[in-house]
Amino acid sequence: MRGFTIAPKAEGGESFPVDVAGRLLAGENPVRVYRNHRGMKQGDLAAAGVHPVYLSQIETGRRTGSTRTLAAIAEALGVTVDDLI
Repeated sequence: MRGFTIAPKAEGGESFPVDVAGRLLAGENPVRVYRNHRGMKQGDLAAAGVHPVYLSQIETGRRTGSTRTLAAIAEALGVTVDDLI
């Protein structure tokens, strides 16, 4: 089971709908879950320096993504790197 670290709302954290938590707990790729939740397309993360093909490979599990790439994705999605791994 994948863990995730969402700060409590009382500590300034963001609350997420139950379906987001459910998708994460079901093992769906967190990059895809958070990207969908934010209403972003893969191409929208190009501003973070991530090519859509590379992002697709990360979301499908064919590549893990470098630390630098995951940090850029996390920043663009407004989550922590820990939320993505």
